[in-house]
Amino acid sequence: MPKSLFQEIIFTIIMVFFMVYALICYNMTLAIGEFSNAIMLGAFKEFIIMGPIAFILDMIVAGPLAKHFTFKIFKAEETNPIFIILSISIFSVMFMCPLMSLAATILFKGGLLQKEVISIWIKTTIMNFPMAFFWQLCFAGPLVRKLFGLIFRSK
Repeated sequence: MPKSLFQEIIFTIIMVFFMVYALICYNMTLAIGEFSNAIMLGAFKEFIIMGPIAFILDMIVAGPLAKHFTFKIFKAEETNPIFIILSISIFSVMFMCPLMSLAATILFKGGLLQKEVISIWIKTTIMNFPMAFFWQLCFAGPLVRKLFGLIFRSK
């Protein structure tokens, strides 16, 4: 786990890449109805927009809130680290999914001026949440922690 602001930034950049890229591919697949190499390449275009948004939201809003709620539930010195990791991951998805779904609704699904903006945002959040939750817990979270551990090995 990150031990400094620099490490937190690196960890967040790596996590944003794995989470946002996967969710963009997922949403493009839902929109088109099939997954292809073209989707995997096209997702990089959206990532250029959504990646920085996710980084800022995670660093300023979701990350601090996830840690705040985790440490209201658990005492770090008395709790198995896996519970801390899982709690932060779950709270992160709980905050990031609606925020990023709102950003996608505004940027890619007609914007704020349409009369159905709230229902489109809610539908987008509902469609994204299961993917974000399981992708975070089962793939991105473990992979990013492993990569981060390799980059910042303790001596």
